[in-house]
Amino acid sequence: MKKKDIVSETYTQFYITCPAERQTLQRARMFAGLPELGISNGEDLKETLTNCTEPLKAIDQFQMENGILLPTLQSALPFLDLHGTPRLEFHQSVFDELRDKLMERVATIAEGKDEDRYGKLEELLEKSFPLVKMPSIQPVVMQVLKHLPKVPEKKLKMVMADKDLYKVCAVEVKRQIWQDNQALFGDEVSPLLKQYIVEKEAALFSSDLSILHNFFSPSPKTRRQGEVVLKLTQMIGKNVKLYDMVLQFLRTLFLRTRNVHYCTLRAELLMSLHDLDISEICSVDPCHKFTWCLDACIREKFVDGKRARELQGFLDGVKKGQEQVLGDLSMILCDPFACNTLVLSIMRNLQELLSQDSLPRESPDLMLQLRMLSLGQGAWDMIDSQVFKEPRLDLEVVTRFLPAMMSVVVDDHTFTVEQKLPSEEKSSVSYPTTLPDAFNRYLQENRVACEMGLYYVLHIAKQRNKNALQRLLPALVETYNDMAFGDIFLHLLTGHLTLLSDEFGSEEFCSVVFDGFLLTSFSSKENVHRHTLRLLVHLHHKLLPSYMETLMKTLEPPKQVGLIFIYR
Repeated sequence: MKKKDIVSETYTQFYITCPAERQTLQRARMFAGLPELGISNGEDLKETLTNCTEPLKAIDQFQMENGILLPTLQSALPFLDLHGTPRLEFHQSVFDELRDKLMERVATIAEGKDEDRYGKLEELLEKSFPLVKMPSIQPVVMQVLKHLPKVPEKKLKMVMADKDLYKVCAVEVKRQIWQDNQALFGDEVSPLLKQYIVEKEAALFSSDLSILHNFFSPSPKTRRQGEVVLKLTQMIGKNVKLYDMVLQFLRTLFLRTRNVHYCTLRAELLMSLHDLDISEICSVDPCHKFTWCLDACIREKFVDGKRARELQGFLDGVKKGQEQVLGDLSMILCDPFACNTLVLSIMRNLQELLSQDSLPRESPDLMLQLRMLSLGQGAWDMIDSQVFKEPRLDLEVVTRFLPAMMSVVVDDHTFTVEQKLPSEEKSSVSYPTTLPDAFNRYLQENRVACEMGLYYVLHIAKQRNKNALQRLLPALVETYNDMAFGDIFLHLLTGHLTLLSDEFGSEEFCSVVFDGFLLTSFSSKENVHRHTLRLLVHLHHKLLPSYMETLMKTLEPPKQVGLIFIYR
Protein backbone atom coordinates (compact mmCIF):
# COMPACT_ATOMS: atom_id res chain seq x y z
CA MET A 1 0.00 0.00 0.00
CA LYS A 2 1.32 3.41 -0.91
CA LYS A 3 2.27 5.90 1.78
CA LYS A 4 -0.49 8.33 0.74
CA ASP A 5 -3.10 5.56 1.00
CA ILE A 6 -1.81 4.58 4.46
CA VAL A 7 -2.10 8.21 5.64
CA SER A 8 -5.62 8.56 4.24
CA GLU A 9 -6.70 5.33 5.93
CA THR A 10 -5.12 6.40 9.23
CA TYR A 11 -6.83 9.78 9.01
CA THR A 12 -10.17 8.07 8.32
CA GLN A 13 -9.67 5.61 11.18
CA PHE A 14 -8.82 8.52 13.49
CA TYR A 15 -12.18 10.13 12.57
CA ILE A 16 -14.09 6.88 13.10
CA THR A 17 -12.48 5.74 16.38
CA CYS A 18 -12.24 9.15 18.09
CA PRO A 19 -15.67 10.85 17.82
CA ALA A 20 -14.72 13.68 20.15
CA GLU A 21 -11.62 14.54 18.20
CA ARG A 22 -13.54 14.02 14.97
CA GLN A 23 -16.08 16.71 15.99
CA THR A 24 -13.27 19.02 16.96
CA LEU A 25 -11.59 18.61 13.60
CA GLN A 26 -14.86 19.03 11.74
CA ARG A 27 -15.41 22.33 13.52
CA ALA A 28 -11.84 23.42 12.90
CA ARG A 29 -12.21 22.82 9.18
CA MET A 30 -15.31 25.02 9.15
CA PHE A 31 -13.51 28.06 10.53
CA ALA A 32 -11.07 29.54 8.09
CA GLY A 33 -10.17 32.34 10.53
CA LEU A 34 -8.00 30.18 12.78
CA PRO A 35 -4.86 30.19 10.56
CA GLU A 36 -4.93 34.00 10.51
CA LEU A 37 -4.30 33.88 14.25
CA GLY A 38 -1.57 31.24 13.99
CA ILE A 39 -3.86 28.48 15.27
CA SER A 40 -3.92 25.11 13.51
CA ASN A 41 -7.15 23.75 12.14
CA GLY A 42 -8.36 20.53 10.49
CA GLU A 43 -6.63 21.29 7.23
CA ASP A 44 -3.32 21.62 9.06
CA LEU A 45 -3.81 18.23 10.68
CA LYS A 46 -4.65 16.65 7.32
CA GLU A 47 -1.50 18.08 5.83
CA THR A 48 0.54 16.83 8.80
CA LEU A 49 -0.85 13.33 8.45
CA THR A 50 -0.29 13.37 4.71
CA ASN A 51 3.40 14.22 5.06
CA CYS A 52 4.36 12.21 8.19
CA THR A 53 5.76 8.71 8.50
CA GLU A 54 4.23 7.92 11.92
CA PRO A 55 0.61 9.17 11.97
CA LEU A 56 -0.16 8.27 15.61
CA LYS A 57 2.86 10.16 16.88
CA ALA A 58 1.88 13.08 14.64
CA ILE A 59 -1.60 13.11 16.20
CA ASP A 60 -0.15 13.11 19.72
CA GLN A 61 2.15 15.95 18.75
CA PHE A 62 -0.76 17.92 17.24
CA GLN A 63 -2.84 17.48 20.39
CA MET A 64 0.05 18.55 22.60
CA GLU A 65 0.82 21.67 20.56
CA ASN A 66 -2.80 22.78 20.26
CA GLY A 67 -4.18 21.68 23.61
CA ILE A 68 -4.17 23.66 26.87
CA LEU A 69 -0.54 24.65 27.46
CA LEU A 70 -0.46 23.76 31.14
CA PRO A 71 2.29 21.22 32.08
CA THR A 72 0.46 19.90 35.16
CA LEU A 73 -2.64 19.17 33.10
CA GLN A 74 -1.05 16.44 30.99
CA SER A 75 -0.72 14.04 33.90
CA ALA A 76 -4.32 14.72 35.00
CA LEU A 77 -5.99 14.04 31.67
CA PRO A 78 -5.69 10.20 31.96
CA PHE A 79 -7.90 10.37 35.09
CA LEU A 80 -10.67 11.91 32.96
CA ASP A 81 -10.21 9.02 30.52
CA LEU A 82 -10.68 6.53 33.39
CA HIS A 83 -13.97 8.23 34.31
CA GLY A 84 -15.16 8.09 30.71
CA THR A 85 -15.18 11.86 30.30
CA PRO A 86 -14.57 12.76 26.65
CA ARG A 87 -11.75 15.19 26.03
CA LEU A 88 -14.17 17.36 24.01
CA GLU A 89 -16.47 17.73 27.02
CA PHE A 90 -13.55 18.77 29.22
CA HIS A 91 -12.11 21.20 26.72
CA GLN A 92 -15.57 22.62 25.99
CA SER A 93 -16.23 23.29 29.68
CA VAL A 94 -12.88 25.02 30.06
CA PHE A 95 -13.53 26.99 26.88
CA ASP A 96 -17.00 28.10 28.06
CA GLU A 97 -15.62 29.22 31.41
CA LEU A 98 -12.81 31.20 29.80
CA ARG A 99 -15.20 32.76 27.28
CA ASP A 100 -17.55 33.92 30.05
CA LYS A 101 -14.63 35.39 31.99
CA LEU A 102 -13.37 37.16 28.89
CA MET A 103 -16.79 38.67 28.18
CA GLU A 104 -17.03 39.89 31.77
CA ARG A 105 -13.57 41.40 31.43
CA VAL A 106 -14.57 43.20 28.22
CA ALA A 107 -17.54 44.77 30.02
CA THR A 108 -15.34 45.74 32.97
CA ILE A 109 -12.77 47.41 30.72
CA ALA A 110 -15.49 49.32 28.84
CA GLU A 111 -17.07 50.57 32.06
CA GLY A 112 -13.74 51.53 33.61
CA LYS A 113 -12.03 54.93 33.55
CA ASP A 114 -8.82 53.89 31.83
CA GLU A 115 -8.12 56.41 29.06
CA ASP A 116 -6.85 53.64 26.82
CA ARG A 117 -9.82 51.30 27.46
CA TYR A 118 -11.23 51.62 23.95
CA GLY A 119 -7.76 51.09 22.48
CA LYS A 120 -7.55 47.77 24.32
CA LEU A 121 -10.95 46.76 23.02
CA GLU A 122 -10.02 47.67 19.45
CA GLU A 123 -6.87 45.56 19.79
CA LEU A 124 -8.94 42.64 21.03
CA LEU A 125 -11.38 43.18 18.16
CA GLU A 126 -8.58 42.95 15.62
CA LYS A 127 -7.45 39.62 17.10
CA SER A 128 -10.89 38.10 17.47
CA PHE A 129 -12.79 39.41 14.43
CA PRO A 130 -11.40 36.77 12.01
CA LEU A 131 -13.33 34.22 14.11
CA VAL A 132 -16.62 36.18 14.11
CA LYS A 133 -18.41 33.42 12.20
CA MET A 134 -17.28 30.75 14.66
CA PRO A 135 -20.38 30.17 16.86
CA SER A 136 -18.40 29.59 20.04
CA ILE A 137 -16.27 32.74 19.60
CA GLN A 138 -18.93 34.99 18.09
CA PRO A 139 -20.39 36.14 21.45
CA VAL A 140 -16.98 37.52 22.45
CA VAL A 141 -16.62 39.45 19.20
CA MET A 142 -20.16 40.83 19.54
CA GLN A 143 -19.46 41.84 23.13
CA VAL A 144 -16.41 43.83 22.03
CA LEU A 145 -18.35 45.48 19.18
CA LYS A 146 -21.17 46.34 21.57
CA HIS A 147 -18.90 48.25 23.93
CA LEU A 148 -17.02 50.22 21.31
CA PRO A 149 -18.55 53.71 20.93
CA LYS A 150 -17.08 53.90 17.43
CA VAL A 151 -16.57 50.60 15.63
CA PRO A 152 -14.01 50.77 12.78
CA GLU A 153 -15.89 51.48 9.56
CA LYS A 154 -14.42 48.44 7.81
CA LYS A 155 -15.81 46.13 10.50
CA LEU A 156 -19.23 47.83 10.38
CA LYS A 157 -19.44 47.29 6.63
CA MET A 158 -18.54 43.62 7.04
CA VAL A 159 -21.26 43.16 9.66
CA MET A 160 -23.81 45.03 7.54
CA ALA A 161 -22.95 42.94 4.43
CA ASP A 162 -23.48 39.64 6.26
CA LYS A 163 -27.16 39.04 7.10
CA ASP A 164 -26.36 36.51 9.81
CA LEU A 165 -23.90 38.80 11.57
CA TYR A 166 -26.22 41.81 11.24
CA LYS A 167 -29.05 39.82 12.77
CA VAL A 168 -27.11 38.79 15.90
CA CYS A 169 -25.18 42.01 16.55
CA ALA A 170 -26.28 44.19 19.47
CA VAL A 171 -28.53 47.22 18.95
CA GLU A 172 -25.58 49.43 20.01
CA VAL A 173 -23.73 48.22 16.90
CA LYS A 174 -26.78 48.53 14.68
CA ARG A 175 -27.21 52.17 15.71
CA GLN A 176 -23.75 52.91 14.27
CA ILE A 177 -24.77 51.16 11.05
CA TRP A 178 -28.19 52.84 10.86
CA GLN A 179 -27.00 56.40 11.36
CA ASP A 180 -25.29 56.31 7.97
CA ASN A 181 -27.86 54.07 6.26
CA GLN A 182 -31.27 55.72 6.41
CA ALA A 183 -32.85 53.21 4.02
CA LEU A 184 -31.77 50.26 6.17
CA PHE A 185 -33.01 52.02 9.31
CA GLY A 186 -36.30 52.74 7.55
CA ASP A 187 -36.67 49.03 6.75
CA GLU A 188 -36.26 48.26 10.46
CA VAL A 189 -38.63 50.98 11.67
CA SER A 190 -41.38 50.59 9.05
CA PRO A 191 -42.92 47.36 10.45
CA LEU A 192 -43.06 48.94 13.91
CA LEU A 193 -44.87 52.03 12.62
CA LYS A 194 -47.38 49.84 10.79
CA GLN A 195 -47.90 47.77 13.93
CA TYR A 196 -48.52 50.94 15.94
CA ILE A 197 -51.26 52.13 13.57
CA VAL A 198 -52.88 48.68 13.53
CA GLU A 199 -52.97 48.65 17.34
CA LYS A 200 -54.55 52.11 17.50
CA GLU A 201 -57.21 51.22 14.95
CA ALA A 202 -57.92 47.94 16.75
CA ALA A 203 -58.52 49.94 19.95
CA LEU A 204 -60.99 52.22 18.13
CA PHE A 205 -62.94 49.26 16.73
CA SER A 206 -62.82 47.27 19.95
CA SER A 207 -65.97 45.30 20.69
CA ASP A 208 -65.94 46.68 24.25
CA LEU A 209 -68.28 49.66 24.49
CA SER A 210 -67.93 51.66 27.67
CA ILE A 211 -67.81 55.28 28.68
CA LEU A 212 -65.37 54.43 31.46
CA HIS A 213 -62.92 52.35 29.41
CA ASN A 214 -62.48 53.88 26.00
CA PHE A 215 -59.69 54.91 23.62
CA PHE A 216 -58.60 57.77 25.88
CA SER A 217 -58.65 55.83 29.16
CA PRO A 218 -54.99 54.66 29.34
CA SER A 219 -52.68 57.15 31.05
CA PRO A 220 -49.75 58.62 29.08
CA LYS A 221 -47.31 56.57 31.18
CA THR A 222 -49.20 53.36 30.40
CA ARG A 223 -49.31 54.11 26.69
CA ARG A 224 -45.55 54.64 26.65
CA GLN A 225 -45.07 51.06 27.87
CA GLY A 226 -46.42 49.78 24.56
CA GLU A 227 -44.20 47.40 22.58
CA VAL A 228 -43.64 49.74 19.63
CA VAL A 229 -42.69 52.79 21.72
CA LEU A 230 -40.29 50.74 23.84
CA LYS A 231 -38.65 49.16 20.78
CA LEU A 232 -38.22 52.50 19.01
CA THR A 233 -36.79 54.03 22.19
CA GLN A 234 -34.27 51.20 22.43
CA MET A 235 -33.35 51.49 18.75
CA ILE A 236 -32.71 55.22 19.08
CA GLY A 237 -30.83 55.09 22.39
CA LYS A 238 -28.98 58.40 22.78
CA ASN A 239 -28.42 58.87 19.05
CA VAL A 240 -29.79 62.25 17.99
CA LYS A 241 -29.37 61.42 14.31
CA LEU A 242 -31.59 58.33 14.58
CA TYR A 243 -34.17 60.32 16.57
CA ASP A 244 -34.29 62.93 13.82
CA MET A 245 -34.73 60.17 11.23
CA VAL A 246 -37.72 58.72 13.10
CA LEU A 247 -39.30 62.17 13.38
CA GLN A 248 -38.85 62.65 9.64
CA PHE A 249 -40.47 59.27 8.98
CA LEU A 250 -43.43 60.31 11.15
CA ARG A 251 -43.82 63.68 9.41
CA THR A 252 -43.69 62.02 5.99
CA LEU A 253 -46.25 59.37 6.91
CA PHE A 254 -48.52 61.97 8.52
CA LEU A 255 -48.40 64.01 5.32
CA ARG A 256 -49.00 60.96 3.15
CA THR A 257 -51.89 59.48 5.15
CA ARG A 258 -53.28 62.30 7.34
CA ASN A 259 -53.35 59.68 10.10
CA VAL A 260 -53.25 61.55 13.42
CA HIS A 261 -51.90 58.50 15.28
CA TYR A 262 -48.46 59.37 13.93
CA CYS A 263 -48.76 62.62 15.92
CA THR A 264 -49.46 60.57 19.04
CA LEU A 265 -46.36 58.48 18.45
CA ARG A 266 -44.24 61.62 17.96
CA ALA A 267 -45.24 62.84 21.45
CA GLU A 268 -45.03 59.40 23.09
CA LEU A 269 -41.54 58.79 21.72
CA LEU A 270 -40.21 62.07 23.10
CA MET A 271 -41.77 61.45 26.51
CA SER A 272 -40.45 57.88 26.57
CA LEU A 273 -36.93 59.27 26.12
CA HIS A 274 -37.76 61.83 28.82
CA ASP A 275 -38.75 59.00 31.20
CA LEU A 276 -35.35 57.41 30.64
CA ASP A 277 -33.65 60.79 31.21
CA ILE A 278 -31.96 60.74 27.78
CA SER A 279 -30.74 64.34 28.05
CA GLU A 280 -28.67 64.02 24.87
CA ILE A 281 -31.95 64.09 22.90
CA CYS A 282 -34.38 65.89 25.21
CA SER A 283 -32.05 68.88 25.56
CA VAL A 284 -31.86 69.42 21.78
CA ASP A 285 -35.55 68.88 20.97
CA PRO A 286 -37.11 72.35 21.21
CA CYS A 287 -40.53 70.77 21.83
CA HIS A 288 -39.41 68.87 24.94
CA LYS A 289 -40.62 71.22 27.70
CA PHE A 290 -43.85 72.03 25.85
CA THR A 291 -44.59 68.30 25.39
CA TRP A 292 -43.67 67.59 29.02
CA CYS A 293 -46.11 70.23 30.26
CA LEU A 294 -48.84 69.10 27.86
CA ASP A 295 -48.29 65.49 28.94
CA ALA A 296 -49.11 66.50 32.52
CA CYS A 297 -52.33 68.13 31.27
CA ILE A 298 -53.27 64.98 29.34
CA ARG A 299 -52.70 62.93 32.47
CA GLU A 300 -55.15 65.17 34.37
CA LYS A 301 -57.46 65.55 31.32
CA PHE A 302 -57.52 69.29 32.00
CA VAL A 303 -55.39 72.36 31.23
CA ASP A 304 -55.35 74.40 34.44
CA GLY A 305 -54.43 78.08 34.67
CA LYS A 306 -50.82 77.56 35.74
CA ARG A 307 -50.01 75.08 32.97
CA ALA A 308 -51.93 77.21 30.47
CA ARG A 309 -49.54 80.10 31.19
CA GLU A 310 -46.54 77.77 30.82
CA LEU A 311 -47.79 76.50 27.47
CA GLN A 312 -48.49 80.05 26.32
CA GLY A 313 -44.93 81.01 27.28
CA PHE A 314 -43.55 78.26 25.04
CA LEU A 315 -45.72 79.31 22.10
CA ASP A 316 -44.90 83.00 22.51
CA GLY A 317 -41.21 82.15 22.93
CA VAL A 318 -40.75 80.84 19.38
CA LYS A 319 -38.11 83.21 18.04
CA LYS A 320 -37.82 84.68 14.60
CA GLY A 321 -35.89 82.32 12.37
CA GLN A 322 -37.02 79.30 14.42
CA GLU A 323 -40.60 79.22 13.15
CA GLN A 324 -40.10 75.65 11.89
CA VAL A 325 -40.57 74.55 15.49
CA LEU A 326 -44.25 75.43 15.06
CA GLY A 327 -44.55 72.49 12.66
CA ASP A 328 -43.53 70.04 15.39
CA LEU A 329 -45.58 71.84 18.05
CA SER A 330 -48.66 71.68 15.82
CA MET A 331 -48.07 67.97 15.25
CA ILE A 332 -47.86 67.38 19.01
CA LEU A 333 -51.10 69.35 19.49
CA CYS A 334 -52.70 67.32 16.68
CA ASP A 335 -52.29 64.20 18.82
CA PRO A 336 -55.88 63.02 19.54
CA PHE A 337 -55.04 62.74 23.25
CA ALA A 338 -53.97 66.40 23.26
CA CYS A 339 -57.08 67.46 21.30
CA ASN A 340 -59.29 65.48 23.67
CA THR A 341 -57.74 67.24 26.68
CA LEU A 342 -58.04 70.69 25.09
CA VAL A 343 -61.70 70.30 24.10
CA LEU A 344 -62.66 68.84 27.48
CA SER A 345 -60.96 71.85 29.10
CA ILE A 346 -62.84 74.22 26.76
CA MET A 347 -66.18 72.61 27.65
CA ARG A 348 -65.40 72.88 31.35
CA ASN A 349 -64.41 76.53 30.98
CA LEU A 350 -67.59 77.31 29.05
CA GLN A 351 -69.71 75.84 31.83
CA GLU A 352 -67.92 77.99 34.40
CA LEU A 353 -68.33 81.11 32.24
CA LEU A 354 -72.03 80.35 31.85
CA SER A 355 -72.50 80.10 35.60
CA GLN A 356 -70.62 83.41 36.06
CA ASP A 357 -72.50 85.22 33.26
CA SER A 358 -69.15 85.93 31.58
CA LEU A 359 -68.34 86.14 27.89
CA PRO A 360 -65.95 83.57 26.28
CA ARG A 361 -63.59 86.29 25.00
CA GLU A 362 -63.10 87.51 28.58
CA SER A 363 -61.36 84.25 29.58
CA PRO A 364 -57.59 84.18 28.78
CA ASP A 365 -57.43 80.43 29.53
CA LEU A 366 -60.26 79.68 27.10
CA MET A 367 -58.69 81.82 24.37
CA LEU A 368 -55.36 80.00 24.80
CA GLN A 369 -57.05 76.60 24.64
CA LEU A 370 -58.79 77.63 21.44
CA ARG A 371 -55.48 78.92 20.07
CA MET A 372 -53.77 75.57 20.77
CA LEU A 373 -56.69 73.60 19.36
CA SER A 374 -56.52 75.71 16.20
CA LEU A 375 -52.75 75.14 15.93
CA GLY A 376 -53.21 71.39 16.30
CA GLN A 377 -56.04 71.23 13.79
CA GLY A 378 -53.88 73.06 11.25
CA ALA A 379 -50.86 70.75 11.61
CA TRP A 380 -51.24 68.95 8.29
CA ASP A 381 -51.70 72.19 6.32
CA MET A 382 -48.68 73.79 7.97
CA ILE A 383 -46.33 70.86 7.36
CA ASP A 384 -47.64 70.36 3.82
CA SER A 385 -47.25 74.01 2.83
CA GLN A 386 -44.00 74.47 4.80
CA VAL A 387 -45.37 77.87 5.83
CA PHE A 388 -44.62 77.83 9.54
CA LYS A 389 -46.98 80.51 10.73
CA GLU A 390 -49.50 80.06 13.51
CA PRO A 391 -53.03 80.01 12.01
CA ARG A 392 -55.18 82.88 13.14
CA LEU A 393 -58.23 81.81 15.12
CA ASP A 394 -61.46 82.96 13.51
CA LEU A 395 -62.84 85.37 16.11
CA GLU A 396 -66.38 84.65 14.96
CA VAL A 397 -65.97 81.20 16.49
CA VAL A 398 -65.84 83.05 19.82
CA THR A 399 -68.33 85.82 19.06
CA ARG A 400 -70.92 83.82 17.08
CA PHE A 401 -70.50 80.05 17.35
CA LEU A 402 -69.95 79.78 21.10
CA PRO A 403 -72.92 82.05 21.94
CA ALA A 404 -75.06 79.93 19.58
CA MET A 405 -73.90 76.75 21.34
CA MET A 406 -74.57 78.33 24.74
CA SER A 407 -78.08 79.27 23.61
CA VAL A 408 -78.69 75.56 23.00
CA VAL A 409 -77.51 74.89 26.57
CA VAL A 410 -79.86 77.59 27.89
CA ASP A 411 -82.80 76.19 25.89
CA ASP A 412 -82.20 72.78 27.37
CA HIS A 413 -81.78 74.12 30.92
CA THR A 414 -84.95 76.24 30.63
CA PHE A 415 -86.99 73.25 29.43
CA THR A 416 -85.63 71.04 32.25
CA VAL A 417 -86.50 73.62 34.92
CA GLU A 418 -89.98 74.12 33.46
CA GLN A 419 -90.72 70.40 33.60
CA LYS A 420 -90.13 70.50 37.34
CA LEU A 421 -92.70 73.26 37.88
CA PRO A 422 -96.24 72.53 39.12
CA SER A 423 -98.61 71.78 36.23
CA GLU A 424 -100.50 75.04 36.65
CA GLU A 425 -97.27 77.06 36.22
CA LYS A 426 -96.01 75.22 33.12
CA SER A 427 -96.19 76.91 29.73
CA SER A 428 -97.30 75.15 26.59
CA VAL A 429 -93.91 75.62 24.91
CA SER A 430 -92.50 72.34 23.58
CA TYR A 431 -88.84 71.37 23.43
CA PRO A 432 -87.10 73.17 20.53
CA THR A 433 -86.28 70.93 17.55
CA THR A 434 -84.20 73.31 15.43
CA LEU A 435 -80.74 74.73 16.05
CA PRO A 436 -79.43 78.29 15.59
CA ASP A 437 -78.24 78.92 12.02
CA ALA A 438 -74.82 80.03 13.28
CA PHE A 439 -74.37 76.70 15.07
CA ASN A 440 -75.12 74.66 11.94
CA ARG A 441 -73.05 76.90 9.68
CA TYR A 442 -69.90 76.75 11.81
CA LEU A 443 -70.22 72.99 12.23
CA GLN A 444 -69.92 72.78 8.46
CA GLU A 445 -67.34 75.51 7.81
CA ASN A 446 -64.90 75.65 10.73
CA ARG A 447 -62.95 72.68 12.07
CA VAL A 448 -62.32 74.19 15.52
CA ALA A 449 -66.03 74.94 15.94
CA CYS A 450 -66.89 71.49 14.61
CA GLU A 451 -64.61 69.80 17.16
CA MET A 452 -66.29 71.68 20.00
CA GLY A 453 -69.75 70.91 18.61
CA LEU A 454 -68.96 67.18 18.50
CA TYR A 455 -67.73 67.16 22.09
CA TYR A 456 -70.86 69.03 23.14
CA VAL A 457 -72.90 66.15 21.66
CA LEU A 458 -70.80 63.71 23.74
CA HIS A 459 -71.41 65.90 26.80
CA ILE A 460 -75.17 65.74 26.17
CA ALA A 461 -75.07 61.95 25.71
CA LYS A 462 -73.10 61.58 28.95
CA GLN A 463 -75.90 63.44 30.73
CA ARG A 464 -78.43 60.99 29.22
CA ASN A 465 -80.27 63.96 27.73
CA LYS A 466 -82.45 62.30 25.09
CA ASN A 467 -84.23 65.48 23.97
CA ALA A 468 -81.04 67.45 23.34
CA LEU A 469 -79.45 64.47 21.59
CA GLN A 470 -82.42 64.11 19.22
CA ARG A 471 -82.11 67.81 18.46
CA LEU A 472 -78.35 67.71 17.79
CA LEU A 473 -77.67 64.42 15.97
CA PRO A 474 -79.32 65.37 12.64
CA ALA A 475 -77.03 68.41 12.45
CA LEU A 476 -73.99 66.10 12.41
CA VAL A 477 -74.83 64.67 8.99
CA GLU A 478 -73.04 67.64 7.43
CA THR A 479 -69.91 68.66 9.30
CA TYR A 480 -66.51 70.06 8.37
CA ASN A 481 -64.60 67.41 6.42
CA ASP A 482 -67.10 64.77 7.68
CA MET A 483 -65.52 64.95 11.14
CA ALA A 484 -68.67 63.46 12.70
CA PHE A 485 -68.00 60.24 10.80
CA GLY A 486 -64.38 59.94 11.97
CA ASP A 487 -63.38 56.85 13.93
CA ILE A 488 -62.48 58.65 17.15
CA PHE A 489 -65.80 60.49 17.47
CA LEU A 490 -67.85 57.42 16.50
CA HIS A 491 -65.87 55.31 18.98
CA LEU A 492 -66.71 57.77 21.76
CA LEU A 493 -70.32 58.32 20.67
CA THR A 494 -71.16 54.61 20.55
CA GLY A 495 -69.73 54.22 24.05
CA HIS A 496 -71.75 57.18 25.33
CA LEU A 497 -74.96 55.90 23.70
CA THR A 498 -74.83 52.80 25.89
CA LEU A 499 -75.87 55.11 28.74
CA LEU A 500 -79.20 55.59 26.95
CA SER A 501 -79.72 51.89 26.24
CA ASP A 502 -83.32 51.92 27.50
CA GLU A 503 -84.21 54.70 25.04
CA PHE A 504 -83.47 52.35 22.11
CA GLY A 505 -86.79 50.67 22.85
CA SER A 506 -88.38 53.73 21.27
CA GLU A 507 -88.64 53.68 17.48
CA GLU A 508 -88.50 57.49 17.46
CA PHE A 509 -85.12 57.54 19.22
CA CYS A 510 -83.77 54.72 17.04
CA SER A 511 -84.87 56.59 13.94
CA VAL A 512 -82.89 59.68 15.01
CA VAL A 513 -79.72 57.70 15.85
CA PHE A 514 -79.75 55.29 12.91
CA ASP A 515 -81.88 56.69 10.10
CA GLY A 516 -81.16 60.33 10.93
CA PHE A 517 -77.40 59.98 11.45
CA LEU A 518 -75.47 56.70 11.18
CA LEU A 519 -77.24 55.24 8.15
CA THR A 520 -76.89 58.43 6.13
CA SER A 521 -73.31 57.47 5.19
CA PHE A 522 -72.80 53.81 6.14
CA SER A 523 -72.91 52.65 2.51
CA SER A 524 -70.10 54.98 1.45
CA LYS A 525 -68.02 54.75 4.63
CA GLU A 526 -66.99 51.27 5.78
CA ASN A 527 -65.90 52.56 9.19
CA VAL A 528 -69.42 53.90 9.92
CA HIS A 529 -70.82 50.48 9.04
CA ARG A 530 -68.43 48.84 11.50
CA HIS A 531 -69.19 51.29 14.32
CA THR A 532 -72.92 50.81 13.77
CA LEU A 533 -72.48 47.05 14.12
CA ARG A 534 -70.39 47.59 17.28
CA LEU A 535 -73.31 49.51 18.76
CA LEU A 536 -75.87 46.88 17.76
CA VAL A 537 -73.85 44.06 19.29
CA HIS A 538 -74.46 45.70 22.67
CA LEU A 539 -77.96 47.08 22.18
CA HIS A 540 -79.74 44.70 19.78
CA HIS A 541 -81.83 43.22 22.62
CA LYS A 542 -83.18 46.70 23.44
CA LEU A 543 -84.50 47.44 19.95
CA LEU A 544 -87.99 46.57 18.80
CA PRO A 545 -87.85 43.27 16.84
CA SER A 546 -89.48 44.83 13.78
CA TYR A 547 -87.01 47.73 13.71
CA MET A 548 -84.09 45.39 14.33
CA GLU A 549 -85.14 43.23 11.39
CA THR A 550 -85.34 46.25 9.09
CA LEU A 551 -81.95 47.47 10.34
CA MET A 552 -80.30 44.11 9.69
CA LYS A 553 -81.56 44.05 6.12
CA THR A 554 -80.23 47.55 5.59
CA LEU A 555 -76.83 46.74 7.07
CA GLU A 556 -76.46 43.41 5.28
CA PRO A 557 -73.53 43.65 2.83
CA PRO A 558 -74.17 42.93 -0.86
CA LYS A 559 -73.63 39.30 -1.91
CA GLN A 560 -70.60 40.24 -4.01
CA VAL A 561 -68.97 41.84 -0.98
CA GLY A 562 -69.71 38.73 1.07
CA LEU A 563 -67.95 36.58 -1.53
CA ILE A 564 -64.92 38.86 -1.42
CA PHE A 565 -64.68 38.41 2.37
CA ILE A 566 -64.99 34.63 2.00
CA TYR A 567 -62.16 34.41 -0.53
CA ARG A 568 -59.95 36.68 1.57
